[in-house]
Amino acid sequence: QVQVVESGGGLVQPGGSLRLSCAASGSGVSISVMEWYRQAPGKRREVVASITSGGSTDTADSVKGRFTISRDNTKNMVYLQMNSLKPEDTAVYYCKVVLIRDYWGKGTLVTVSS
Repeated sequence: QVQVVESGGGLVQPGGSLRLSCAASGSGVSISVMEWYRQAPGKRREVVASITSGGSTDTADSVKGRFTISRDNTKNMVYLQMNSLKPEDTAVYYCKVVLIRDYWGKGTLVTVSS
């Protein structure tokens, strides 16, 4: 069984930064693709960034240049560094581990507001 737990959300002013963390445990995590998604109120869940076990990354156009995904395979952790935050980045952020099936965390809320 794979467990996924996000942390690091909170309230931040526009232009500020936050770093989200995702801790994953279970068989196969270190070789999985790991992804960050977000879901804003009234909107569909969307992918933000992904990273392979080898460190190849992909980032959504809406956050490119502002968000950076990284991982530590020794700790089975994935991170999302978010800079220059905007009010439209307000959402619940979810971590997903991609194996034979997908494993999701419960999410962490990020609120960007003055």
